[in-house]
Amino acid sequence: MNNKIYSVFDIIGPKMIGPSSSHTAGAARIGRVARKISRDKIKKVSFYLHGSFASTYRGHGTDRALIAGVLGLQPNDENISRSMEIAKEQGMEYSFIETDLGDVHPNTVKIVLEYNDGKHSELVGSSIGGGSIKIIQINGLDVEFSAEYPTLVIRHIDRPGVIAEVTKIMSHHNINIASMNVFRQHKGEDAFMIIETDHVVSEKIVDEICGLKDKIMSVYMIEAL
Repeated sequence: MNNKIYSVFDIIGPKMIGPSSSHTAGAARIGRVARKISRDKIKKVSFYLHGSFASTYRGHGTDRALIAGVLGLQPNDENISRSMEIAKEQGMEYSFIETDLGDVHPNTVKIVLEYNDGKHSELVGSSIGGGSIKIIQINGLDVEFSAEYPTLVIRHIDRPGVIAEVTKIMSHHNINIASMNVFRQHKGEDAFMIIETDHVVSEKIVDEICGLKDKIMSVYMIEAL
């Protein structure tokens, strides 16, 4: 007996512009998540394309979809077709590099965002079918989330009590946590809390979490894609 729970994307697919849900809608969603973790005006973005993304990105419009996502466009936005022109108009440089990202889904991309001060952010995401995505790495740290729900991505210092303080704030504001995962590479160093919620968390609550001084490094609110 098959007990898999299917999403609406599995059944009818997403509303989108382009020939392929994986190569266009999924790519745009990955780009939008990358946009959410950016902190300043983006000077340049580099897309490291793996597997089938690397071999078909021009023909399937993956290149335009990725840029559109980084620009903040929705997968069904008609401006996806001219996303490259829009990027140039906004002064954002871009490049596509075919590469091997290792043992990951064939529709995977590493996005490197560069800023005017020379700093950068990185995100690795996979388009897993039907427009659904999976984010598997942020700034070199392994994570896993789908962005199908409103999602808080909290980078913090791995020390006792931090998770309790964050969940206390959430409880105080009646924010229901649908799921929560914590990812770290080494004890006592930086880590990520990935918190999926039933509702979008307000900027006021995000600021309150950021106010946990010497514990929280950054907080990103990613609305359901």
